Amino acid sequence: MRIDILTLFPNMFDGVFQESILKRAIDDKKVEIHLHNFREDSTDSHHKVDDTPYGGGCGMVLMCQPIFDCIERLKTDHCKVIMLTPDGIAYKQQMAYDLSHETHLILLCGHYEGFDERIRTICDLEISIGDYVLTGGEIPAMALVDSIVRLIPGVIEEESHINDSFHENLLDYPTYTKPRVFRGMEVPEVLLNGNHKEILSYREEMRYNRTRERRPDLLEK
Repeated sequence: MRIDILTLFPNMFDGVFQESILKRAIDDKKVEIHLHNFREDSTDSHHKVDDTPYGGGCGMVLMCQPIFDCIERLKTDHCKVIMLTPDGIAYKQQMAYDLSHETHLILLCGHYEGFDERIRTICDLEISIGDYVLTGGEIPAMALVDSIVRLIPGVIEEESHINDSFHENLLDYPTYTKPRVFRGMEVPEVLLNGNHKEILSYREEMRYNRTRERRPDLLEK
């Protein structure tokens, strides 16, 4: 998979892709990640990428030309262009699974007051990572990359993400490790008896119970 990220602040990504699973995926050639400062695509003599909004209002709006030119320069026949925006559709685990099967993603990070509305016409999908506003799309882009890359075959063991929270609209079951007793809190006996059928049944029950208690909205789906 190839992922191109369009951002005015590429230094924000320093370190994020150089640690842990993401770094290993890059080193193992499972994914290529490229950062592009679309200011470099501006045809303005001062590399301007934003301007005041028509009709008045506060803030500055990102202009069409630099973003259109940058995306058109990078776009391939089988790519999906994604705009990170608060009014996009809510990001879910199933979307991460679907996007992990793509061969080329272009992620567009906004900043300032927002995008010229016409920029939406060059995007295939608009995504929001939550009902709150950030200073830009860089952090959402990091979240998408992390959630997608870990699902690419060979990046982590398949069993690990099959048991993830939100798989089949259920939260994950509780897990424990040594010691068996810590400050009076004991590991459930069922996890110690070696009966794998009972352990599986217990974990499925815990997934359902935890989801019912914490995220009943998931069960409604």
